[in-house]
Amino acid sequence: MNDYPCQRQQSLPTSRREMLTRCGSGFGAVALTALQSDSAFSAGTPKTPERGFAGHGPHHEVRAKNVIFLYMDGGPSQVDTWDPKPLLDKYNGTDPSKLFNVEPTQFNNNGTVLASPWKFKQHGESGIPVSELFPHVAKTVDELAVIRSMTSNFPEHTFANYFLHTGSGLQGRPSMGAWTNYGLGSECQNLPGFIALNGGLIPPGGLDCFGSGFLPASYQGSVFKPSGSGVANIDRTEPTKQRQNDKLALIRQLDGFAVDTFGQHDAIESAIRNYELASSMQLAVPEVMSLADEPAHVQQAYGMESEFGPTKIYAAQCLIARRMIEKGVRFIELTCPKVGGDRWDQHSNLKSGHENNARAVDQPIAALLNDLRERGLLDDTLIVWAGEFGRTPFAQGRNGRDHNQFGFTVWLAGGGVKPGTVHGATDEWGYKAIENRAEMHDLHATMLHLMGVDHTRSTFRFSGRDMRLTDVHGHVIHDIIG
Repeated sequence: MNDYPCQRQQSLPTSRREMLTRCGSGFGAVALTALQSDSAFSAGTPKTPERGFAGHGPHHEVRAKNVIFLYMDGGPSQVDTWDPKPLLDKYNGTDPSKLFNVEPTQFNNNGTVLASPWKFKQHGESGIPVSELFPHVAKTVDELAVIRSMTSNFPEHTFANYFLHTGSGLQGRPSMGAWTNYGLGSECQNLPGFIALNGGLIPPGGLDCFGSGFLPASYQGSVFKPSGSGVANIDRTEPTKQRQNDKLALIRQLDGFAVDTFGQHDAIESAIRNYELASSMQLAVPEVMSLADEPAHVQQAYGMESEFGPTKIYAAQCLIARRMIEKGVRFIELTCPKVGGDRWDQHSNLKSGHENNARAVDQPIAALLNDLRERGLLDDTLIVWAGEFGRTPFAQGRNGRDHNQFGFTVWLAGGGVKPGTVHGATDEWGYKAIENRAEMHDLHATMLHLMGVDHTRSTFRFSGRDMRLTDVHGHVIHDIIG
């Protein structure tokens, strides 16, 4: 008599489904086994840093290896920043409906035509006009490619933010940072490939703006703070490294039981990869977040010594972003610090609101551009400055501006961008894009193109079709590419 009846069952042929179920934990096990190796972050994904989970790698020449996205929360006014319109001065105080067709606005509290409180002046060899709101960035204007004809499909913050970040106004789609790492992978083995530096304001729409959607969960953005350790619970709580490794081994075993029972699931596999990455981050994060080793003149250039608190916060974000780029982090988003009671969303008190928000970011952004150039990093780093929409050329009430999705300004620098250029135009009021009209999908297509990715070929099969960041839209804006 056989004392081990289970052996009779094991001798039977194993189906393909059963084999995958039993072996599913192996993918995560390989990842955890690599905890102490140099290739820890690449476990479970292709080994070469140029190929992400998608497996295609670059489709053509790579101009930008990394992206720093300077997100301007709330929607800066294009006619007060980068798109001067003299007619607003001439017709200041006039009923706008007598001059042009006024579309419905978010709050439907329209006042008269509102001239910009700030003067514009041409700067640099390119002669691009810049508002006096940005005296520091104005000195770097020859690095910029200014797109004055951007449009959005949404006039409300939450939907517009999903559209800006994910290419869809619907909640739950993958962020552009997630798509970038899915397509190309990360060149950094001990930090996340997609990091959001939270200066104090998470975008309307919440953490889904940094989410991975239907992509593997390991591609979602990791939120860091630009102060202290940057990440909660980064310090090891176990008394010894061996005790920590024992705990991780137990987690691996428990996850293996779950996979054996329920089959392979992305949530389990991604969690295992996150354990692995977290172990590596315990050494890498304190190093990259500590600014003590930055020379005094560098910290001063960024604005770390500013008396204006929001400037110091954004200065730290920009300086940490540069350090992360040096470590190989693929995509970094900087959110705005809290300035007074609001972000760039000035439905009233336009003058003080925009001045304070510009003061917070102007010096740090200029220093970031100069620092990257001096270190030879700007040519490989794409900088994108954008809000979710613009603002109306007429007042909301008496001294604010309502949302305007019909025409606004974003700019790019570095990473293969043609410097010192202006692309597109709004009408004579700065209201609607009329020349080289660009959509958000075009911005995303251009960003991916500069990173060597054909946006039409970087896809993920979901819900019965091949999904992509640009959906079925998007054209590369070749005029701004150098």
